[in-house]
Amino acid sequence: MEINKNLLVVMDDHIFGLALQDYLLARGFEVTLTKNGMEGFEMFKKNKYNLCIIDMMMPYKDGYTLAREIHTKNKEIPIIYLLGKSVQEDVLKGYKADADDYMNKPIDSDALVTKIRTIIQYKLLEARRNINNVEFKIGEFVLNTSQRLLHFSGKEPVKLSPKENELLKMLALHENSLMIRELALIKIWRDNNYFTSRSMDVYIAKLRKHLKADQNVEIINVHGEGFCLATENVLV
Repeated sequence: MEINKNLLVVMDDHIFGLALQDYLLARGFEVTLTKNGMEGFEMFKKNKYNLCIIDMMMPYKDGYTLAREIHTKNKEIPIIYLLGKSVQEDVLKGYKADADDYMNKPIDSDALVTKIRTIIQYKLLEARRNINNVEFKIGEFVLNTSQRLLHFSGKEPVKLSPKENELLKMLALHENSLMIRELALIKIWRDNNYFTSRSMDVYIAKLRKHLKADQNVEIINVHGEGFCLATENVLV
């Protein structure tokens, strides 16, 4: 799946902004850097971007206001917002402004790149498939994500936990193709660290047990990259 790479970065710290721009350019992204919310919104109206990175604390127009204005023009554009410190109230305020994710400063640049790639990939997946679908056929199984029930012919349906349900839905959306590990961690666990990664491995093991009734369904571990829900004996 091709990853589009045109980014809008809005922050008033010019030195840090330039350093971040250089880092992202070196990673193959196209980057427009603006110094405040007013300038950022003008650039957004004139150009097409695949993702916005916005500093929430800016003069003239803060990032929360800018995020809302951007989504009046394009509700689907993903936004990552930057916080000076992790304050729960600020995090919730950002999500209410429809931001997709956040990072605390000082920024882990490698983690930011991972977030950018996974969020853009997820948006591409939304465009390609009906992500709001309630039922998914997985081999001989039927997953009802609204009721969190996994049905198999002749057996009592299995009630999935919320995370099992979301993880299996994401795997089903990537059926017979790679679901990168970081995508699930960011979208379901809202973090990508050692502990959330180990937690996801536990849930993968639980799903494998649920799915073992159909020998043609398998969750394949793609080493160092992620997982594939194979339903047609597909080799990754």
